[in-house]
Amino acid sequence: MLKDYVKTAAPEAEELNNELEAAREKLSGYQMKIKEAKLPVMVIFEGWGAAGKGSIIGKVIRDIDPRFFKVRTTTAPTEEEKRYPFLYRYLKDIPEAGKFTFFDSYWMDEITAGRVKKELSDDEYKKRVDSINRTERSLTDNGYLVMKFFFHISKKEQRSRLDELNDSKNTSWRVSKEDYVQNRHYSEYLDVYEQYLSDTDRSSAPWYIIDAKSRKWALLQVLQYLNQGIETALKNHSLAVPILQNTFPLKKVPKLSEISLDDKTVSDEEYKKELDRLQNELSVLHNEIYRRRIPVIIAYEGWDAAGKGGNIKRITSALDPRGFEVHPIASPEPHEKARHFLWRFWTRLPKDGHIAIFDRTWYGRVMVERLEGFCSENDWQRAYNEMNEFEKELHDWGAVVIKFWVQIDNKTQLERFTDRQNTPEKQWKITDEDWRNREKWDLYEQAVNEMIQKTSTAFAPWYVLESNDKKYARIKALKIVTEELRKACKEAAHKKK
Repeated sequence: MLKDYVKTAAPEAEELNNELEAAREKLSGYQMKIKEAKLPVMVIFEGWGAAGKGSIIGKVIRDIDPRFFKVRTTTAPTEEEKRYPFLYRYLKDIPEAGKFTFFDSYWMDEITAGRVKKELSDDEYKKRVDSINRTERSLTDNGYLVMKFFFHISKKEQRSRLDELNDSKNTSWRVSKEDYVQNRHYSEYLDVYEQYLSDTDRSSAPWYIIDAKSRKWALLQVLQYLNQGIETALKNHSLAVPILQNTFPLKKVPKLSEISLDDKTVSDEEYKKELDRLQNELSVLHNEIYRRRIPVIIAYEGWDAAGKGGNIKRITSALDPRGFEVHPIASPEPHEKARHFLWRFWTRLPKDGHIAIFDRTWYGRVMVERLEGFCSENDWQRAYNEMNEFEKELHDWGAVVIKFWVQIDNKTQLERFTDRQNTPEKQWKITDEDWRNREKWDLYEQAVNEMIQKTSTAFAPWYVLESNDKKYARIKALKIVTEELRKACKEAAHKKK
């Protein structure tokens, strides 16, 4: 892309100024339309050191109400950030609906620097590029406008600008040793940039190469492309997008109606014995996963009154409280609802060596949001693949992902609802919404069956916990968790050898 890039001649000075003024006015006029359409806009600036990204961002935001935008500068990851998935520190800053976020560098810089310094293998590079392409597609499918600009200057022009900046006490801080290294090895960086731009240029999020030799001309190019992108996005913002075919290996799981519950019981004596044994083992494993820096995500879904809370409590009782967090997931808050539906889960992920337990999960998209009409059919139909991709990212990061569906029958739920309603100290557990959901039992069962069939992958399978007998379900959950952690620790030890 860069090597074949053909520069377009800039207009004459007077025409350039006139076009700049028109482009500024157009962008200013789009602000309220973006807000009304709830269109989130990500503007990503990449390019050569000293190419002028920062100054252009300053000129672009001059025409935007400061309440409607944020500017983020991406630097090298900190030690703390390295303990999360690669995408984590980038996705936590995506904009809310109706607002802009301008990024002075994004994930390109980290990947290309890793390639030039030989810190990123071919396989790791490909994985990260695939992650980025999937993520950008998912963002645009969910209504985001992603605009990506690369500021291009020649080796000679870059050296001249670096020297000019370095000669002044007021601007020398803007020049790093890395900038001069980049200039000395311009051809090598050019090859890496060329490859990355080609690998991540997609119709839903294309790259725009900006001739940055003239700052005014660079600004006009950015404004014109940005206005064009916003105009197109506003016209297409409510359109449905194609549903992608699942490409992940799936594991067969029986339908809920095929799972026997009455014979899944455990005696009080056996329960106490197994509970002590398994909790002791889990306590030991928790120390080992911390030592080996293995992240763990345990996700709970299930019928109301199925016993999720008690099940979670038996797991957390065995854990060091400094190494886990339980996330009770309710309806999204306004700032969460204004972003991609997975954002509030990305921002709750554990550091490596820690455990995150979700009481309700991202699967609300294909259950309650689907059945209550809180999202469009296109939204929840796309979500199966998007959630599989999310869990694949977690798996590739090295996380153990354990998903539980806590199963009871209709009769047992009614008995537990009635008990809660008639017992004063339990009444806080029952709501009118619980009773309304119960009336839709058949519809929910159909949705759950479809969810499990489409998202029980080889790397994140579903486990059904038969919970008419809560004690049986607790023991089964502990057995699965200890087995999966034991397996992960063994694999980590083998890799170390």
